[in-house]
Amino acid sequence: MATESSSKSRPEISTFKGQDRALRAGRLGTGGLLLSVLAATAPLMVVAGVMPTTFAVMGIVGQPLLYVVLGLVLVLFSVGYAEMSRHVHNAGAFYAYISRGLGGTAGASAALVALVAYNALQVGIYGIFGFEVSGLFATYADLSVAWWIPALVAALVVGALGWLKIDVNARVLGVLLIVEVALVVIFDIAAVADPAAQGLSLHAFNPDTLSGAGVGTALCFCIAAFLGFEQAPVYAEETSRPHILVPRVMFLAVGGVAVFFALSSWALTVATGPSAIVAESQKQSAGLLFGLTDSRLGGTFTDVLHVLFVTGMFAAMLSFHNVVARYAFAMGREGLLPAAFGRTNSASGAPGTGSLLQTAVSVVVVAVFAIADDKPTGDPTVPVLHLFTWFGNIGSLGVIVLMAAACASVIVFFVRRGAAGAQAWRLVTSALAGIALLVIAVYTVKDFDVLVGAGPGSSLSWALPGIIGLAVLVGLAQGLLLRARKPEAHARIGLGNEAFQLEKAAGEAS
Repeated sequence: MATESSSKSRPEISTFKGQDRALRAGRLGTGGLLLSVLAATAPLMVVAGVMPTTFAVMGIVGQPLLYVVLGLVLVLFSVGYAEMSRHVHNAGAFYAYISRGLGGTAGASAALVALVAYNALQVGIYGIFGFEVSGLFATYADLSVAWWIPALVAALVVGALGWLKIDVNARVLGVLLIVEVALVVIFDIAAVADPAAQGLSLHAFNPDTLSGAGVGTALCFCIAAFLGFEQAPVYAEETSRPHILVPRVMFLAVGGVAVFFALSSWALTVATGPSAIVAESQKQSAGLLFGLTDSRLGGTFTDVLHVLFVTGMFAAMLSFHNVVARYAFAMGREGLLPAAFGRTNSASGAPGTGSLLQTAVSVVVVAVFAIADDKPTGDPTVPVLHLFTWFGNIGSLGVIVLMAAACASVIVFFVRRGAAGAQAWRLVTSALAGIALLVIAVYTVKDFDVLVGAGPGSSLSWALPGIIGLAVLVGLAQGLLLRARKPEAHARIGLGNEAFQLEKAAGEAS
């Protein structure tokens, strides 16, 4: 960089000029940011879908304890991640952090992994969303609607909302989330008030319930329930005090999610009895929660719960859509995607081109799976077991890899700044979290056939996680190519809007 002339570097950096190259600051406070982040966790989808699946597939009663363990791991992760958020404010979040610690080439790789992972998480939800809406039409309107029709409609609606201001989206997400959480809490109270024959048993928190070979794979299932909390730094540029709000929201999100899911999964064991939870989950699958609420709280409550199940998934889709759009915006601003992605919508300030990209990807993927589904009313294995399960686990693996890399980046970042002593305890927590996340990632890849319901010899066991591996390699190749051909652009990776601010200051000084 020192040998490059200013005349050569200016054309590269000047592309950041203009209001359309920066997200609007000061539009989110603690409440709006927290609701936007928590919406991605889709609490009702986890309680009704992920929890029974984990009980049924893994046969582990101690799922509540797993949420406590994962909560502790992610708190350790958040310590260093949150501290780094005080130094880096970039809509690229993960890849910006990784760039600052491990360099621009690693950052380019992380950017592509993030784009693929969050796209996969968002698109996967369309499968179970379409299936559930189709079921509601059949139950309450006596209409046969193929799952892919509501899925495509939802993709278009989410895409339209992506053009709106984030504060409007935050209100939509917030209302849906609050009602959803309230209904789950009502069920938790009802389960405690009317337990099964074994009473208020705490057996699910006994470490002995985690014995067996399925624990590592169960952690893979459960960590997906937390995905969303790490999105807080994505909105850093849109807050007035990112160095305060982002860490605050991250810890509130991790702590709240861990407690909520631990208690809710425990409530399921209380409602059925710890000795019966695995068998009941295998028998009823995603219908477990609704069967338990019907017997305790009545048919009307259960009907409302079904509707909130759908709206909660919609909130999660909208939240992940916003994150993907902002990653695309950050990548376009820094030369990792075409420059058009690095511009915001002049009317709303939202990253419009990134929103269009995400919508296009969603529509294409849903259309491909719709074509593969040759049954008139839809084969449930297509939207649920294939689209939702395949893409959900691809996305989860990608985010786990990103979190592990972020832990390493935090350590390198502060060591290079000469702050290893001052930040020693944070570096230790990052190292511990990184090791734990790597272990979970290894189990995820090793048992991917179990996670997606494929046979032991199925090509899906390596092809699906291979998508994340391919993203890593392509991203590295892009970073190396950019470093060779455009070193100024490579040096800018991870700087985000700071690159524009630095150039502006240099221009004023000259």
